[in-house]
Amino acid sequence: MTKCFRSQIALAALLACAGVLGFSQDGAATYKAKCAMCHGPTGTPNAGMAKAMGIKPVSDPDIQKLTVDQIAATVKTGKGKMKPVAGLSDDQVKAVAAYFKTLK
Repeated sequence: MTKCFRSQIALAALLACAGVLGFSQDGAATYKAKCAMCHGPTGTPNAGMAKAMGIKPVSDPDIQKLTVDQIAATVKTGKGKMKPVAGLSDDQVKAVAAYFKTLK
């Protein structure tokens, strides 16, 4: 096996792993699957859900002030009527929190 061929195989393996890791950390997909049903697809919950659960829209100044770490902590531990979100890795929690900050 030539050195060039081995380098190409190593590069292909590295790119394949990076693609898998990038997919698993997709904050938008995690938000859609785990959060949008209550918080709304754009970060604005429907009026009934907002009233019943006390959910503020992402445009609320108090929500805008939250850091990614604060949002991630809420996802992991819950807050008020919101239960902790189960089944997410730390990377997924961080990615969904970062995605939530991009919503306006």
